[in-house]
Parts: sequence; C-alpha cells; structure tokens
Amino acid sequence: MTAEPEAPRPRTTTRDPAELERRLGAWVDGWLPGATVGGLSVPSGNGMSSETVLFDLRGPGPAEVRPCVLRLAADTDAYAVFPEYDMERQYRVMRLVAERTAVPVPRVLRLETDPGPLGAAGLVMERVDGRVPPDLMPYTYGGNWLFDASAAEREQLERSTLEVLAALHAVPAEQAAFLEPEDAAGRTSALRRHVRQQRAYYAWVVDGRPRSPLIERAFDRLEQLWPEQPGPTVLSWGDARIGNIVYRGFDPAAVLDWEMASLGPRELDLAWLVFLHRFFQDLTESSGLPGMPDFLAPGRVCARYAEFTGHTPRDLEFHLLYAALRHAVVMLRIGYRQLHFGEAAAPADPDRLIMHRARLEEMVAGRYW
Repeated sequence: MTAEPEAPRPRTTTRDPAELERRLGAWVDGWLPGATVGGLSVPSGNGMSSETVLFDLRGPGPAEVRPCVLRLAADTDAYAVFPEYDMERQYRVMRLVAERTAVPVPRVLRLETDPGPLGAAGLVMERVDGRVPPDLMPYTYGGNWLFDASAAEREQLERSTLEVLAALHAVPAEQAAFLEPEDAAGRTSALRRHVRQQRAYYAWVVDGRPRSPLIERAFDRLEQLWPEQPGPTVLSWGDARIGNIVYRGFDPAAVLDWEMASLGPRELDLAWLVFLHRFFQDLTESSGLPGMPDFLAPGRVCARYAEFTGHTPRDLEFHLLYAALRHAVVMLRIGYRQLHFGEAAAPADPDRLIMHRARLEEMVAGRYW
C-alpha cells in the first residue's frame, strides 16, 4: 500500500484572538462581576468543528483562578463543518449525563445562546487536566503516551472507555427526547431518522459542489444491509472516540464534544469507536508503520460491551459501514473547506478528498472486515 498525500491542517477559524479575548472579558464581567480572563490559547491538536479556547478565569476573589474552556459555535466565515451548532442542545446533554450517570463530564459554568457578546453562541466549562490521545500526529504513529503504554495499560483504557459507553447508554431515551424533532415520535425508528439526517447533511455538503459517487454507493449499500430489527434506542454520544476523552492514567477523567449527540441504537457509538481507530490505523499502515493493530478490535469491543450491559451488539457490518460513511461525509466537507480557502487544488474526482476512500470502497463491496 502507498501512503496518502498528507495535506496541511485546514484552518478552523477567521476570528481575531485579541478581539475574542476582549469580548470574553466583557462577557464574563457581566455575569461574574470582578472576574477577569487571561492566558487565552487555542489547542493545536484535536478538534475540527466547534472552536475551543482555553483560558483562566481569575476572581472575583484575589486568590481564585479556575482553568476553563470556552466552546464557541463554529465561525460561519470559516466554511463550517456542520450546518448548525446548537450550543443549548450540547449544554442540555452534558447536564443530563452529569445528573443521570457516573460518566465524567466537565462542569458547565455558563451557557450563552445570544451570538452578540462573543460573536457566536457558546458555553464555558471547567477544564479538566489529563492526557488526550493525539490526532496530529495520530496516536497510532508512535511517540506518545498511549502508543508507548504496556498491553495491560491499553487493556485498561479499552475497558474504562467501554464502561463510559455502557453508563451513557443506560440513560432512558425519553429523558433525552429533546434531541429528536417534536413530530418524530412513533413515525419511524430512531435509526431511520438518524440516516435521513445524514442524507440531508450530505445534500448540504454537496450543494453547489461535485457529488461523491462513492458516498452515494455507500448509502445504497446501507439500504441493502438495513437491520431487520434495530437495537433498542438509547442516548448516543455521537462522537464516541478516545480522542474526545481526557484520561488520567488510563481511566477517563472528562468526556468531551457532545455536538453530535442523538438518539439511536447502541451500535452507533460502538461502531464509531471501532472505526475511528481503524481510520488512524489504516493511515499508519499505509505509511509503512505497524501502528496498533490489536487495539479496539471489534470482537473484543463487542464482547466487553456485552459483559458490561447484557446487550450483544448486532448488525455490525451495517453499523461499521455507516460509521465509515458518516466520516466520509465529514471528510468531504473538510476537503471542500480546504478548496474554499485555497489550501488545496480541486481534484478531478471528488472522492479523492475522502482520506479513507479505498477502505470505504472495500466496505461497500463487503471485503474489508
């Protein structure tokens, strides 16, 4: 196999940091008089959607300093990944998870739905110290704490991560009914609604742009594999991957990024967890490196999840293809954003913007797993 050409990291914002700091300071003073902000920085690692800003909240007492995170809805001038960013929805999910489970969710300090003060809707949460498996370079390439961990330590990280999913999926779906359209109940399955939303998202991505023959074949194949009886509906994290977890040692200390939360079968999160590792693993192997081929193996993930929950995951060919398809639509949008900013030249075949296109083709043909 040959390595895919490595593209520069796409820009994620056009906001001016000094102006953002000024806005943030004025906004904080409005709800916490006497407090100030400082130490603003934007993490260079994970995250390609909502904007993440780290800062220190100082005061109002002279000795009070709280490390915080500001999450802002994506800059609409920066060719956003998603068509909308509902920060209140994220806030409600995080509050629900914190109240109903033992899943470690950062404490949310403030929600702002008015885009005026900060330039976009956003929320502030306490910052949790720990380690995150890197996306750039991906942890599978080596030179990081997870790659260098022992087999027993990786085993602990797998188990503790699946315990997070098991606890999250125990939240009664009706308590997260706000994640569904008001007229959705009883008309179609949660899985059918989820896929329809993905089709609508794809239509938005290609509006005015070349369509992707591969993604459309994948949608067709998905219909052929449609589960006869989808699993029970649960609260789904939506972006269930280890790069969205802060770990202390090899146990989760904070579960992040809830913008893709929804209702759906348990397998949505399980397949996303497995596939996102395979995405990095395949890129690593295509570069001639060994990576971490035994990590997050599908069979072991499913067996452990069944041990924790009593639910044996099913219809995995469908769900793993769906995970790869969803990721392909996101990759296509990010590729078009690079073209929008002149960071890459438009390929003759739009499918070349999908980094895992060869693997997705194999999945569509039933040859990958």
